[in-house]
Amino acid sequence: MTHLINRSNEKTKRRLLRNDMPKAEYILWQQLRRKQIAGLTFRRQVSIGKYVVDFYCSARRLAIEVDGETHIGTEAEAYDAERQKYLENLGIQVLRFWNTDVYKNLAGVVDEVLRVVMRI
Repeated sequence: MTHLINRSNEKTKRRLLRNDMPKAEYILWQQLRRKQIAGLTFRRQVSIGKYVVDFYCSARRLAIEVDGETHIGTEAEAYDAERQKYLENLGIQVLRFWNTDVYKNLAGVVDEVLRVVMRI
């Protein structure tokens, strides 16, 4: 599995995504970074195979996605479903939140992440 995570050929893409994070991702990142949730390390913009997830905790094999308007529509939803199936086949659980969840209920989002990591 480690040969699928953060392949060197995806480094530029990951760096660009980190430097141009959408506002909702940035807000959630402020809560995930520096082991603030259950002492766990989360990394941002991690490539797993051909996909890049917004946040990843390797200790819990948990990916977190923050979705905005670009994830609405038949094509986007099909792509997300394919991606989620790929990750789940690797034993990675995927948590999804909408941008509006982060904006309007950040405490609830953080509580859900904490609940999930404590259960895994």
